[in-house]
Amino acid sequence: MKTAIAKLAVSAATYHIDKPYTYLIPDEMSDKIEPGMRVTVPFGRGNRKCEAFVLATGEADRENELKAIEYILDEEPVLEMWQLKLAMWIGARFFCTVYEAARAMLPVGMWYKDGKRNVGDKTELFAQLDIPGDEALTIAGTIKKRAPGKAAILRLMAEIGGAWVSEITYFTGVGKQSVTRLAGDGYIKLIRKEVFRRPEINASKNGKISALNSEQQSVLNGLIKQYSSGATAALLYGITGSGKTSVYIKLIEHVLSSGRDAIVLVPEISLTPQLMSIFAANFGDNIAVLHSMLGIGERYDEWKRIKRGDVHVVVGTRSAVFAPVKNLGLIILDEEQEATYKSESSPRYHAREVAKYRCAHSGAMLLMGSATPSVESMYNALCGKYTLYRLTQRFNSASLPEVMTVDMKEELRSGNGGDISRRLAREIAMNIQNGRQTILFLNRRGANSLVTCKSCGYTFTCDRCSVSLTYHRANGRMMCHYCGYSRPAEDTCPQCGSTLNYLGSGTQKVEEELHELFPEATVIRMDADTVSAAKSHEKILQEFKNKKADILLGTQMVTKGLDFENVTLVGVLSADRSLYVNDYRARERTFSMITQVVGRAGRGNKPGRALIQTFTPDNPVISLAARQDYDAFYSDEIILRQAMHMPPFSTLFTVTAFGITEADVMRACARVKAAMAGYLSGEDIKILGPAPALVTKINNRFRYRITVLGADTKKLRDTISHVVKVASRDKTCRGVAVYADLDPVDL
Repeated sequence: MKTAIAKLAVSAATYHIDKPYTYLIPDEMSDKIEPGMRVTVPFGRGNRKCEAFVLATGEADRENELKAIEYILDEEPVLEMWQLKLAMWIGARFFCTVYEAARAMLPVGMWYKDGKRNVGDKTELFAQLDIPGDEALTIAGTIKKRAPGKAAILRLMAEIGGAWVSEITYFTGVGKQSVTRLAGDGYIKLIRKEVFRRPEINASKNGKISALNSEQQSVLNGLIKQYSSGATAALLYGITGSGKTSVYIKLIEHVLSSGRDAIVLVPEISLTPQLMSIFAANFGDNIAVLHSMLGIGERYDEWKRIKRGDVHVVVGTRSAVFAPVKNLGLIILDEEQEATYKSESSPRYHAREVAKYRCAHSGAMLLMGSATPSVESMYNALCGKYTLYRLTQRFNSASLPEVMTVDMKEELRSGNGGDISRRLAREIAMNIQNGRQTILFLNRRGANSLVTCKSCGYTFTCDRCSVSLTYHRANGRMMCHYCGYSRPAEDTCPQCGSTLNYLGSGTQKVEEELHELFPEATVIRMDADTVSAAKSHEKILQEFKNKKADILLGTQMVTKGLDFENVTLVGVLSADRSLYVNDYRARERTFSMITQVVGRAGRGNKPGRALIQTFTPDNPVISLAARQDYDAFYSDEIILRQAMHMPPFSTLFTVTAFGITEADVMRACARVKAAMAGYLSGEDIKILGPAPALVTKINNRFRYRITVLGADTKKLRDTISHVVKVASRDKTCRGVAVYADLDPVDL
């Protein structure tokens, strides 16, 4: 006897037991359930209720007793077949469950908690005149003395026919009850309609792109020709200020004219407002925005507009790569080298890899753009995997900023122990005097990153993580930037009672120093502490754009994408701070950050200059960044990568074990390495470790990892997946969790 069944991705299934689970479809649900819907099912020995995605439906012989689906959560599929296939691909490639991958494609407002959706549809009352307009005016005339409010409503309705009740009450000054009474009298009809919660987007007055210069037009012609050839990938390498955004917009216009849709990804939320204002000037309401700083309702409604096909251009951060556009023709990955495109929690996908998949399966074009492309992308372009386009001049024919370097060792020798060198102070003062603006970059928030005793050397560290606490002067507390632990700041050493040293400056301390040096100047600080509230980053950037501040001080949020014509000076503080991190990408990231932030200067018709403060001015990365010489940097870096057998010459995987007891974690990691070495014996694979993670303990859990370098083959991925699943079931590894990652950001 055949029975209706469904294959489900179940939320309670962890990675080591993840598979499509078969459930019985009850007769009363047989004509309602479709792939892409969510249902609730009993799972495990305790039959606990959990959520699941329907992957497929069908029939089977009823040989075994199957558990049945209990409830249907969606009236129609929330995911289409291409999204389910994408979820299965993400699960296999990025070592996560299919459910986790599928859930990541839905806005938070669609998620369920305790059986209820996080947010529902928003509706408002719409009033429609239900009698002829002449009759409405006649009635208004007869009742204007005894019911002036109702008469005013009828006169308005006779003129416009229909309006939202909130608008009627606003323009007439009459309460909602008068509208309700008119509906009861049969004069108007009240209809509940859905309304979209939309983020406010202010179109840039000067954002309309008209003509391109000859170099931009040449690049655009090449891209259009390539787009017409089908699913392809291109890298647009353009110096800072070369007008890559203008090329993007013209290419999108061509894609829209061919009847297809476009997605534009940016790495930082801080870039979204400025970019959105330019896109709004060019595409009007034909755009939607997706990023994590939107309200839950706003993000849900933007997702609905995209899914319905109401808009054809989507702009957003990493997760916007999943936007359910109807007919994908183009994905643009702006600042493609940025690490923020990689998710650090499951599913640990990279937006660039997902974009490649989507473009390949929809015949769309992938365009990656940057002034400092990742070493891997440039290598692929030079090898012919991507088509390479170059923009070598600034769009307004302006020259690149003049770059100066200050040796901070000399500053110390001359008695200046502050964070602002004398040369930078003079340049800032000159800018303020001339009515120009300055951007200062320091990639560390807080006031001081280290608080230690002058006598005994005691250091304030996090009780739960293997890091020192950062002093925040704004709230007088010492805080851990990993787990959130904090404690009140102390005046003396708790161990010996001596005075304390506050070392390692952050943005808060530099802000205070700026106020002391330039008491008449207005300083705006932009870091994770000041942009935590919704849309606060928009407010900060708008104030700076409107010239309400002389200096913008910030972390990496200010290094890229910002375009302010009045900014003529950029200062890079502690340029070499990120250079000596134990990460093979440290040189690349440092070069990119310095080059990007230097490029914020002189983007208008005023010449720009930049000043780099460093303790190692002769370091080749610093000197090449000062010269804005990406080609020379790439030539040096690719030789080092090949010598180290690092990407792009191999693919890097990590297997991380974490748990409360350090010895157990190390033991589990050793067993993982031994198992992997056995499976991959004879293969051209390097297995390194076990080694502690860069931050060994986070939130009372120790982390050790194995690093695997080799060709990205199915056998290698399957082996890593198998070893992780076996380790999760290994009784000797009890209390230790194990997960794998492809090309991790956090080493």
